[in-house]
Amino acid sequence: MKMNETLIFPTLEAVKEARKSIENVVNYTPLQYNARLSEKFGANIFLKREDLQPVRSYKLRGAYNKIKTLFNEGKVSQGIVCASAGNHAQGVAFSCKQLQIKGTIFMPVTTPKQKLEQVEMFGGNYAEIRLVGDTFDASKTAAFEFAETSGAAFIHPFDDVQIIEGQATLALEILEQQKENIDFIFIPIGGGGLASGISTVFKELSKETQLIGVEPKGAPSMRLSIENNINTELSEVDSFVDGAAVKRVGDLTFEICKTALEDCISVDEGKICETILQLYNKDAIVLEPAGALSISALEQYRNQIKGKNVVCIVSGSNNDITRMEEIKERALLYNGLKHYFMVKFPQRPGSLKDFVLNVLGSNDDITHFEYTKKNSRETALAIVGIELSNPLDFDGLKQRMQELGYFESYLNDNPDVLNMLI
Repeated sequence: MKMNETLIFPTLEAVKEARKSIENVVNYTPLQYNARLSEKFGANIFLKREDLQPVRSYKLRGAYNKIKTLFNEGKVSQGIVCASAGNHAQGVAFSCKQLQIKGTIFMPVTTPKQKLEQVEMFGGNYAEIRLVGDTFDASKTAAFEFAETSGAAFIHPFDDVQIIEGQATLALEILEQQKENIDFIFIPIGGGGLASGISTVFKELSKETQLIGVEPKGAPSMRLSIENNINTELSEVDSFVDGAAVKRVGDLTFEICKTALEDCISVDEGKICETILQLYNKDAIVLEPAGALSISALEQYRNQIKGKNVVCIVSGSNNDITRMEEIKERALLYNGLKHYFMVKFPQRPGSLKDFVLNVLGSNDDITHFEYTKKNSRETALAIVGIELSNPLDFDGLKQRMQELGYFESYLNDNPDVLNMLI
């Protein structure tokens, strides 16, 4: 969106037209009642399964609607270009192959390998990937420059009226699928395109529904912008929830969401990891971090949603299996079950055995240990990671460590060191 450009807002009529445009390539995804979550929260919880799209996210809706529109208008002779952390890229690549249009896709260097491979698969010979920068915003800048020099049409991932109208088509499906009133709908937010689209439909057809935007704690750009009443760029973001790690939301999406959303909340990345593991282990649903955002927010609204009809948008499932160890680690840290210490060990035989026998509880487990005997000092330091079976055991563990002279420092409170460990 260029400075001083007049904003064109999405309309319900345009959303219905978008639905016709994309119906041959987009799945009509199920709205599934989840018995486990419903029992847990005392509510009727329904999951809109956008992870079951051909590209495993809702992003195909907006990308195809935008590109098909440009194609029909004869505006893709120089190809198209986009920037994406993964899911938008897959939607664009899929669309390029469907319409046989040359696409150049800029992605952050930090994009999970699985998403890169998916883009290559969906785009085939019609999509070229260029890795630039560590964040979406850096890739977006490079994509803008490429569009200006090449003449390729830029396909914005969220701040575009036709992108928003394409995403909004899933809201039409929800209202067809759920015959009873929907009291709450929880919507993941990165740049705000999905939330803007859902708002466009629900504010016309289901005004009583409360729309709750959900962002990762490490990238609360929409919430901050709403609080400031001006679109505000974050100085930095935590890129773990790569599908929603956006420094600055769209100007158009901000204007829509600031009045349409009843609330915009943030969720700790550790809580998101816990949700991913629970859905995998208990529901056989595989989600990426951004895909688990909406479900992760239910705990914060436990009292408000009791006895209500609730929809959570499951936005994507493009998760690299190699990330699962980090996801497990973050979940354990969030729940107070994993703790790292700098430990002083006497440099004598048997000191580790004494530590295990006298410091650790019967259900505690050492999961990380770094120690090297480098000199003849009486004590040497080791980094020790301990997993507890109960978070309430932490105080006793730390107290025994201090009383017996093993304790040097607690590392969970040091984010720089902790990031290196996990």
